[in-house]
Amino acid sequence: MNQPAPIALVTGAAKRLGKHIALTLAQNGWDIAVHYGRAQDEAKQLVQEIQVLGRRACAVQADLNDPKQVACLIERCRSEIGLPTCLVNNASMFEYDDANTFTAATFQAHMQVNAAAPIALATALHKARCEFMQQAANPAVIINLLDQKLANPNPDFLSYTLSKAALHEATRLLAQALAPQCRVVGLAPGLTLVSGDQTEQGFQAAHRQTPLGKSSTPDDIAQAVVYLAHAHAITGTTLFVDGGQHLKPSERDVMFLTS
Repeated sequence: MNQPAPIALVTGAAKRLGKHIALTLAQNGWDIAVHYGRAQDEAKQLVQEIQVLGRRACAVQADLNDPKQVACLIERCRSEIGLPTCLVNNASMFEYDDANTFTAATFQAHMQVNAAAPIALATALHKARCEFMQQAANPAVIINLLDQKLANPNPDFLSYTLSKAALHEATRLLAQALAPQCRVVGLAPGLTLVSGDQTEQGFQAAHRQTPLGKSSTPDDIAQAVVYLAHAHAITGTTLFVDGGQHLKPSERDVMFLTS
């Protein structure tokens, strides 16, 4: 008898890197729960694209700023498509602040979306796995999208950086707390897509300044997700996929490189 396909829940999957991750997982045999916040049309379109690939898919909406909605997301996924084998915490808040513009409200918003929500989803998945899949052959995997700048810090995007630092430490702590039912790993991209006011010229310049002469592409990150999803002996560590970007100090965030 054929084994059912594994299921992945990808947060922020309707657009940009999340969409690429979801499609690549589907191409590699995964059924996908497409989480979205406000991009309903894009999420429905992605579900259709995944179904064309012969995989099951559903769209699940939740505002990651709302802890009550976060708390229900794993159960909603289980009821609609099944309990995930893989959770990719991709959704992220990325708004500029620094020491001069820092506010408690901005900090708290980043911490909720970028740290508290991923931690809550991870613990909810662990609880569900303990309840419904006690005899699973392999642990579930939680993949937290981090950032290379955690190894190469600068004061730009202060609240964002602090929230990703919290998630990085949570990756290690949760790997201990949720074993053996779940693995928890970090994935730290470099500059992968043009962000904010960055120009295409600046984007290419930032890539050229890495040791390998290029940073990560969406395909690099998606393929790393696929690898980590199947690497059953990896937990509590972070994989940097950035062309070595984290090895070269920068006084400003790479998105400000414009020449």
